[in-house]
Amino acid sequence: MMLARRLMAALTVAIFCIIAVNAYLRVHWASAYFEADRQSDEHLLGRVLELAVRNVWENEGEEAARYLVRRADDSIAAVRIRWVWLDEEANADQRPIVPFDYEHPAEPDNIVRLQHDEAGEPRRFAYVPIVLNGKRPAAVEISSSLIKQRGYLRGTVVQASITTLTITTICGLIALALGYWWVGQPIAELSRQAQRVGRGDFSSRIVVRHRDEVGQLGQEINAMCDHLAEAHRRVAAETEARIATLEQLRHVDRLKTVGQLASGVAHELGTPLNVIAGRAKRGLKRTQTVEEQHETMEVIAEQTNRMTTIIRQLLDFARRRGPRLGVRDLRHVTHGALDMLTPLAEKRGVAIRIREYGPVAAEVDATQLQQALTNIAMNGIQAMGGGGELRVTIESGFAAPPVEHGASPGEYACISIEDEGAGISADQISHIFEPFFTTKEVGEGTGLGLSVAWGIVREHGGWIDVTSEVGRGTLFRIYLCPAVADAAGAPMPA
Repeated sequence: MMLARRLMAALTVAIFCIIAVNAYLRVHWASAYFEADRQSDEHLLGRVLELAVRNVWENEGEEAARYLVRRADDSIAAVRIRWVWLDEEANADQRPIVPFDYEHPAEPDNIVRLQHDEAGEPRRFAYVPIVLNGKRPAAVEISSSLIKQRGYLRGTVVQASITTLTITTICGLIALALGYWWVGQPIAELSRQAQRVGRGDFSSRIVVRHRDEVGQLGQEINAMCDHLAEAHRRVAAETEARIATLEQLRHVDRLKTVGQLASGVAHELGTPLNVIAGRAKRGLKRTQTVEEQHETMEVIAEQTNRMTTIIRQLLDFARRRGPRLGVRDLRHVTHGALDMLTPLAEKRGVAIRIREYGPVAAEVDATQLQQALTNIAMNGIQAMGGGGELRVTIESGFAAPPVEHGASPGEYACISIEDEGAGISADQISHIFEPFFTTKEVGEGTGLGLSVAWGIVREHGGWIDVTSEVGRGTLFRIYLCPAVADAAGAPMPA
């Protein structure tokens, strides 16, 4: 509606200016007409009186001439005619009301025209000099009131002003109504449709009522909504397919990790199985007392629970399911991931050291985050072929996200995983999160581990920062935003 109001305001101002100029010209023309008409009357009357007075004064004398002037004054009611003397000998009531230079008149017809307010009444004076040889200089004073003329002009101005305002108001209202119908309402509908499109609603359509440029724009917006709706459906379908593919890749990577953990788990299960076998053989002997048999059963039950826990952790890690977000203590999540890697790390001569600085909580899917931690930690263990130490730190602190992340600096939870491996070169470090990119030997990895870890952390609203030095090792920092504290003080689930 802003555009419509501006257009209508501009049109109203233009109409007002045109009518105002026309009114001014009418008043100016009327004033000029009155002036020309009055000058014509004064010229005619003055010439007639001049000739008559000259003739009578020369033939019959001064008194006859003055008598002629008085008769002329009595016969014309609208005009006052008076005999005046122009020399210094004249009395005050015999001199011109408006003094003038009769010897050098400014008007070409020798009639001097002046205006003067006499007793508050505006009048116009015209003087016809009558100068005869040997006679006293005299003049005929012709005066008329300007009240009617000025009243007419004032009436004309008032009428023109009222007409101008009336026509401007009517034209403005008509222009406003037409502007609202032709411009304001269609533009407002286009704006509302643009807002709906901006919110992602492509189902609404504009009802086109006008066969003009605005109507064509409405048709184009409807066509655009059709194209956007179709593109949105294609993107949604492609997104669902990509999510399914990504989930499948994660599951494949999880199964690959399970296969790598199998040897360590088998070794971990060997000890409790040997204990169970030994206790079972001892239990078969008839020489055991009841207390010894009870102790044997407790040991067997304890070792059975230990094996059950190991196998359950492995199955939970391998099971394919959707995300289940919740507030979790990152210490418990990290310990759960590293506990499964401990047997494999020991086989490779790698010691896992965990440093933690109190509870650090975030809203995560524990299983998915454990998969990301397992992939990164496995990558570090494999990078240390001659053994070493894998240092894991759990803390929270201030961090500034990368520009492409789009978040603001603030408090974040951080899990750091640092190895003492061969490190990653500068030309390779920018590619490590790309699918199927790997620097390992054939058979060591598929190139999906870090890519899956990066995707999981990204879905949790975080990011992974990597620093590496060839020959010294690599440091991965997993940032999760924001760190969520347990306000109620209740223990957080692992």
